[in-house]
Amino acid sequence: MRKALYTLLTALLLLLTACGAPQLPEHFTQTDMLPKIYPDYVEVTIPVNMAPLRFELLTGADDAVTRFSAGGQEIICGGLKARPEVDEWHQLAAAAAAKGGSIDVEVYAEKDGQWVRHKPFNIYVANDSIDPWMSYRLISPSYVSYEELTLNQRCLESFDEEVMVDNMLCSTEAGGQCVNCHNYQQWNPERMQFHARQSHGGTVMVYDGQMEKINWNSINLKSPPVYPAWHPQLKLIAYSTNRTLQSFHTAHPNKIEVLDTESDLILYDAERHEVSTIEQRSDELEVFPCWSPDGRWLYFCSAHFQYRTDSVSTEEIILRAEELKYNIYRKAFDPETRHFGERQLVFAADSLGLSATLPRISPDGRWLLFTIGENGLFHIWHHDADLWMMEAHSHLLPLGEASALEGANSDDTESYHAWSSNGRWVVFSSRRTDGVFTRPFFTYIDKDGRASKPFELPAADPDYHRQLMKSYNVPELMTGRVTVSPQRFASTLKAEGTSVTYKAD
Repeated sequence: MRKALYTLLTALLLLLTACGAPQLPEHFTQTDMLPKIYPDYVEVTIPVNMAPLRFELLTGADDAVTRFSAGGQEIICGGLKARPEVDEWHQLAAAAAAKGGSIDVEVYAEKDGQWVRHKPFNIYVANDSIDPWMSYRLISPSYVSYEELTLNQRCLESFDEEVMVDNMLCSTEAGGQCVNCHNYQQWNPERMQFHARQSHGGTVMVYDGQMEKINWNSINLKSPPVYPAWHPQLKLIAYSTNRTLQSFHTAHPNKIEVLDTESDLILYDAERHEVSTIEQRSDELEVFPCWSPDGRWLYFCSAHFQYRTDSVSTEEIILRAEELKYNIYRKAFDPETRHFGERQLVFAADSLGLSATLPRISPDGRWLLFTIGENGLFHIWHHDADLWMMEAHSHLLPLGEASALEGANSDDTESYHAWSSNGRWVVFSSRRTDGVFTRPFFTYIDKDGRASKPFELPAADPDYHRQLMKSYNVPELMTGRVTVSPQRFASTLKAEGTSVTYKAD
């Protein structure tokens, strides 16, 4: 028995020794063509703490060898899928960042016994790190089904991913539950909220170890609040409350239009469980609140729209959907009195025949980032949607000129963007890969507001996102992971919840 075991171990050892580490070919021809790889990581800029950028060669080769090198260190990967290990990659990235340089990438491809060395390329490494965690909703490309809908979180320094909220723990397909609007105060995973609709509807709020469900049914709102914006310092959240509908096109590149027939802005005091009105105009559709970093300005979007009939008409707003042009406004806020000033125009997108949505201010207060489309507010469904940016000076109006964020945009959808806590990185959802599914992309913003070539979220298997039949929705960066279990979130949702009161002006 011992002899047989010894023989087996010896054979395995000889096999492993024979395989050895991958080696660069000694004989090859040089080509000036860059390798065709997925994801496209050629000449991108990454955070020093990002997970390994694994990719696969798409040239139809039989075999490949890839060398990553920087600062006298190297990683050599064999096979059509280059998959550096996490620890080795972090050492290499740190070596590149320490010298203010890049990781050099050489790809050798073999076809029919002949090796070719492709033109090398760089992966630039910035010393600026990115927040280590990101959360998002994984959703099927369907307009009505809520089955298997989850809020997930992913460690950006590795490939660890876990479910935060699972709607199937609270519902069935017949009694579906939609979970959405996950949001954090200052990137803090200990201060978060998300919303559930339909079965066991309400808002779950976590704050420094305390958790509760908010039941909005006790007051008369147009709808349960959505699109949350935590105040940077206070236990306050600005929301919009919207009556929403979906309209479908039969002959248009944008197959779906999501419209608000009515909408207002409200403020929720999470300590007093009290709601007050921020904006409530019958001829304006207000949406997407966003606080300035000092908490003294509330930015939001609003479209002027007057019904020609005496009441709200879903048919009318569908027929006039192309008229909906959202501008960006702001209101001064006094944290002491909690009073808002009058609205001020920040960016008149309608003067350009465009519509602006999802304003987001950089942590240093310098940059205002938003999405531009031809019309409407739900630009995630618009193939023409691009990221735009402008300088934001809270003491000066007009704020300045806005323009497309050159380098970050593609020929397809860019939307749902979020800043990192250090203001150097932006994550956003894009359909640039296939025009159907949204994937998270990251871009580096330098001190002058210029964006680097975006790179796709790295995956353990480079082909993962080409096989995944779900979209990443609303990526949000966090300084750590959410520690509440999906089961505890589900138990909280199943409870009755805390009622709120309305505070009149």
